[in-house]
Amino acid sequence: MEFADLGLSPDTLKAVADAGYLTPTPIQVQAIPVVLMGRDLLGVAQTGTGKTAAFTMPMIDILADGRSKARMPRSLIIAPTRELAAQISDNFVKYGKYHPLSMALLIGGESFTDQEKALDRGVDVLIATPGRLLDLYERGRILLNDVKILVIDEADRMLDMGFIPDVERIVGLLPKIRQTLFFSATMGNEIRKLADQFLMNPKEIAVTPAASAAITVEQGLVTVRTLDKREALRRILRSKNVHNAFIFCNRKKDVDILFKSLDQHGFSVIALHGDMPQSKRNDMLAKFKANEAELLVCSDVAARGLDVSDVSHVINFDVPVNAEDYIHRIGRTGRAGKTGHAYTLATPGDSRLLAAVEKMLNHPIPPLSVPELADMTVSSDAADEGGRGRGRGARPPRGGAKGRESGRGRGHESGRGSGGRGRETPIQSNPPEITIAEPAEAAAPAFVAAETIVEAQEAGLEISAPVVGNQEPSNERKDRGPRKDRARHDRHSDARGAEDRARKTRRNPHGIAEMEIADNVIAFGGFTPAFLLVDPYGGKGPPPEAPTPEEGFDEPAAGNHDSTTDERHENVLEYAPENAPSARSAAADSPH
Repeated sequence: MEFADLGLSPDTLKAVADAGYLTPTPIQVQAIPVVLMGRDLLGVAQTGTGKTAAFTMPMIDILADGRSKARMPRSLIIAPTRELAAQISDNFVKYGKYHPLSMALLIGGESFTDQEKALDRGVDVLIATPGRLLDLYERGRILLNDVKILVIDEADRMLDMGFIPDVERIVGLLPKIRQTLFFSATMGNEIRKLADQFLMNPKEIAVTPAASAAITVEQGLVTVRTLDKREALRRILRSKNVHNAFIFCNRKKDVDILFKSLDQHGFSVIALHGDMPQSKRNDMLAKFKANEAELLVCSDVAARGLDVSDVSHVINFDVPVNAEDYIHRIGRTGRAGKTGHAYTLATPGDSRLLAAVEKMLNHPIPPLSVPELADMTVSSDAADEGGRGRGRGARPPRGGAKGRESGRGRGHESGRGSGGRGRETPIQSNPPEITIAEPAEAAAPAFVAAETIVEAQEAGLEISAPVVGNQEPSNERKDRGPRKDRARHDRHSDARGAEDRARKTRRNPHGIAEMEIADNVIAFGGFTPAFLLVDPYGGKGPPPEAPTPEEGFDEPAAGNHDSTTDERHENVLEYAPENAPSARSAAADSPH
């Protein structure tokens, strides 16, 4: 079948012939007639099969009749990345050069003023990323109530990037009566729900399984240690006939590190990731397409929407975190029926990520045979001596052998925590336990502040050796059993029950040390001041009794005292000579 059999206009066929295309791809054969009929379409095809041309060609013929209005685009195409939006724009320029259609590209990193001027002139085709489109709508620079055709491209990528809420809001601003074209490289349950939400009685086209690699791509896997990955990559580049290649990393900072490493070793390389300004990203892509650089080190921002011809290799320096990204990465090569090569560098720590990719492919990735890597290849079950893997699930279990042996980490004995990082956590101990007793009688042990020890020594009291934390005197240690059992006993030695312990915690949330007071000792709350532990009479007994008012004190004259004096003396205990002997006897009975 040829393009002339699909119902396209002569002007569009002429533009297609000028581009050098003679035979349509399977997705184009099935999609173009459906779009020309005006039906909603759900298209599922792997990357590199011509999905973009499958909707741009018929849209050009549909929009050829009509007139655009200022700020009211006639069609809208939503793309997840700037590069994909620019790629769609290039397709409209290529296939619509014989049609007087106006087009605007709304992407981040470009001037708002230029984009607003294009909208004011009126556009037939509006290509936008979700964020910039909503920005201009909120500014009142665009109206969406005249959109006749909506295209949602790479819907699964939008789902991964978190753009679906923005897409749902945009669709809610469009007319209910419209034609919707929904394209995705994969078809999961979430994508199916979105399609049911946006489409009305769609025609479903699936030319490949939901997630499969192109048969024109030769795949290979090499497992090395983390510290050997860069050297392994250099050996692959030198041993294989690499014309140009995409080298994918999971993180943006790894893109910069790998780019500098390859540049220092004399490779022709450039870098591309999402943190670069849009102008620099465009320059990098232009250089790569013009073969001014052989290697493009990039993040997943380049995994879709980049149509670069004759890419010989794709190398996954990191196993992708999302298994479906593997399909899109290796889809940069083996395009248009040409043979491509896709190699993956893995570490033993990437076993879970690699298993997810192979499960999606329904077959294992075959090992790559490179004689130069014979001394570096390790088993996937081997321990990664170069460090943890980069993927999810590569973190070692908490509390390694080193931590258990040294007692580091959160537990004194079990070594829980950092797993042998070498950072030692100090052991928390209780405040010093001091036992103070009079020479004649032993007193109850008490927790006191450090400054009270000197006062107690000046008063001639006996101070026993301090006991810190969970330790005990050496003569009692052998009776308490092993250290581990003793620690467990100390943690549960409070016999008052869980309710009393909880009440104590509420009363003393900061864990301040409290004194243990005997039952026959009168103190202030839970803490006895140090001066009460010292004999106030110095061993000489109490002073003589004070005289009663009849024996020497004059009664205050009536009217010569104020209310302040009365209020001050209301809280003073009246001296009672008849009660003095009983008071002294009670003081003598006290151990303090």
